[in-house]
Amino acid sequence: MPLIRGGGMEIIMKQVDIWFVNLGIEITNHQKGITIGGFEIAFYGIMIGLAVLAGLAMACYVAKKSGQDPDMYTDLTIFAVIFGIIGARIYYVIFEWDSYKDNLLQIFNLRAGGLAIYGGIIASVITVYVYSKIKKVSFGTLVDTACCGLVLGQIIGRWGNFFNCEAFGGYCDNIFAMRLNVDLVQPYMISQELAEHMVEVNGINYIQVHPTFLYEGLWNLALLLFLLWFRKHAKWNGEVFCGYLIGYGCGRFWIESLRTDQLKFFGTDLAVSQLLSVLLVTVTLLFVIWKRTRLKKNSANISPEN
Repeated sequence: MPLIRGGGMEIIMKQVDIWFVNLGIEITNHQKGITIGGFEIAFYGIMIGLAVLAGLAMACYVAKKSGQDPDMYTDLTIFAVIFGIIGARIYYVIFEWDSYKDNLLQIFNLRAGGLAIYGGIIASVITVYVYSKIKKVSFGTLVDTACCGLVLGQIIGRWGNFFNCEAFGGYCDNIFAMRLNVDLVQPYMISQELAEHMVEVNGINYIQVHPTFLYEGLWNLALLLFLLWFRKHAKWNGEVFCGYLIGYGCGRFWIESLRTDQLKFFGTDLAVSQLLSVLLVTVTLLFVIWKRTRLKKNSANISPEN
């Protein structure tokens, strides 16, 4: 903490680590975790834990409202979380292979970071599908319910990126512009653009970025409200989940374009998450159009006597 002496006075200046400059919000002495009994617990992990619990509570709430057994989602969540983390890690390692090929043991070092949400979603969906076959329940019903919990979990989980001072965007000066103490940021996340706009205040260097964690959180909040409304208007089991894929895909495509830590498709400058978002949105939208058209035709072919 800076200390200024002069004229027989001592003025202690607070160290601002995170600064929303256009909103007048300052966060001093930012910490990435807490230490209990000599063991450090990262706030990132705490937020992920809260995200899982909140997501489960939401899924159970939706299940109860729709006449399903909420306990089924407790069992499903356990498996989805385990395989989701594995999938998120595998996805990240695949597209960051150069960082692991010479030290394979680092693949298992989750404390160093490196989880990709799309990998977790893919693995979780596969888990739900397998679970539906084992339990002989509708896959569409399961994913329609589970995706509401998933979105809530994503909203909370993104705050883990805030505590880690990561997953931010390039330089901006809009109302949400966020300044970060560079000492809290991994150097590889500081792009050339951010370095060129770096500012020094009271002896501390800051980068000014898009708070993409906040953008995604707000986008997903709107998506969650839409899905809860859309449940009452869906035409078939699985359509709510389709709404999630389209809504999340559109938001992720935009937000990923702002990020400075994008995973790139092999040997290109194309962001993997943007490519996957385009694919998911396009395929899902075509499927929804085809499905709705088919249902409309089938309904028209049913005679009044039937």
